[in-house]
Amino acid sequence: MSIKDLTKEIFWSISGNKARSFLTILGIVIGIASVIALISLGQGAKNSIQESIQSIGSNLILVQPGAQRSSGVSSGRGSAQTLVQADADAIKDEVTNIKGVAADVSKRYQVTAGDKNTNTSVVGTEPDYSIVRSISIDSGSFVTEQQVKSTSKIAILGPTTRDDLFGENADAIGKTIRINGVNFKVVGITKAKGGSGFNSPDDAIYIPITTAQRYLSGNKYLSSINVAAQDEDSMVSVQTQVNNLLLTRHKISDSLSADFSIINQNDIVSAASSITSTLTTLLAGIAGISLLVGGIGIMNMMLITVTERTREIGLRKAIGAKKKNIITQFLFEAIMLTFLGGIFGIILGWLASLILSKVVGITGQVTLYSILLAFGVSAAVGIIFGYYPARRAASLNPIEALRYE
Repeated sequence: MSIKDLTKEIFWSISGNKARSFLTILGIVIGIASVIALISLGQGAKNSIQESIQSIGSNLILVQPGAQRSSGVSSGRGSAQTLVQADADAIKDEVTNIKGVAADVSKRYQVTAGDKNTNTSVVGTEPDYSIVRSISIDSGSFVTEQQVKSTSKIAILGPTTRDDLFGENADAIGKTIRINGVNFKVVGITKAKGGSGFNSPDDAIYIPITTAQRYLSGNKYLSSINVAAQDEDSMVSVQTQVNNLLLTRHKISDSLSADFSIINQNDIVSAASSITSTLTTLLAGIAGISLLVGGIGIMNMMLITVTERTREIGLRKAIGAKKKNIITQFLFEAIMLTFLGGIFGIILGWLASLILSKVVGITGQVTLYSILLAFGVSAAVGIIFGYYPARRAASLNPIEALRYE
C-alpha cells in the first residue's frame, strides 16, 4: 500500500465516525494542553522569582546574625544580636574586590501621615545601601553621610509607601510622617522596582542607620550587613574574606560555631530555581496523567474499530494483504489521532497559558522544549497504545474474519 493510499484510507476511517474520533482526540488535546500550560506557568514563575532576587541587588552577599538559642531550641537565623557597626566598617576597610558595604537595622512599624497610616518596613542604613541594593532615586535624594553622622530625622519612601500615605503619585517631598511616634521629614522617593510581599523594596522607608538605632531600635546591633562584590567572579572570594574576618573579630576558632551566617545571591537563585523546577516537574507529571487517560481512550477506540472492521480485515488478507500492511494501517491511524490531538493541544495550551497568566499574575513562557515534548509524547502515546489493536487486527484469521457477523 502506497503512502498516498494509506493516508486516504486513514482519512476516511477517522472521518467516518466523527463523534468517536473527536472524543478520542479530546483526551489527548486536554493532556497536551495541560502539560504545556503548566510547564509555561512553572517557567514563568521561575523567571519571576529570579528577576525578583536579582532586583534586590547586584552580586549581593548578605551577612546576618546567627540563631539565638534558648534551652537548646533555635529561634532561627537572624534572631541573635551579634553584628555591630564596627564589623561593617572592618569589612569596608579590609575586604578586597567589593564595590559597596552597607549595614542596616530593619523592622516593621506603623507609619502615619495625617489621617492615613500603613504598616511597612523601616530600614535604617547608610549611603552605600543604594549601590549595594541597586536602588535608584526618582525624586529628592537618598541617605547621605552627613545625615548619618548628625542622626537626621529624614526619610526616603518607596513608591508603594508614598501612595499609601499620600495618594497615588503624590508629591511627598518636604512632608512629614510619624514612625513609632517620631516625626520624619520626607526627602526622597525611590524608583519602582516591582515585587510584592514583606520584602518589596517599593513598600519600604529608608532612614539613616544612626537615627534608627537611637529612636527606633534603641540598641547598637545590626539586622544585617549588605556587601556587593565587584563582579560575579569575585563573590566566592569576597564571601570567604568576610567569613574569615568576622571569625577573627568575634574570636571564634571553629566556623561551625559562628554567631553569624553568610549567604550570597547565587545561592538564593539556585535554591529558588531548584524549587520551581521540582514544582514544574510535579505539575507536568500530574498533567501527564490525563495523557495516559487519553492514550487508553485511543486504544479502546482502535479495539472497537478492529471489531467493527473484522470482515474488511479478513477480505484484505484474503486478497493478499500482509500482516505488516494491516499493522501499519491501524498503527498510523492511532498516530494520526494523537498527532491531531497534539496540534490542537499546543494551541489550546498556549491560549490557556495566556489566560492563566492574566489570572495568576505570572507571565507564562511557552518554550520550544514544551512544544517538542508535546509532539514527542503524543507520538509515543499513539505508538504505544495503538500497537496492540494493530497487532490484534493483523493476527486475525482471514477465514474466521470473513465469517464474522
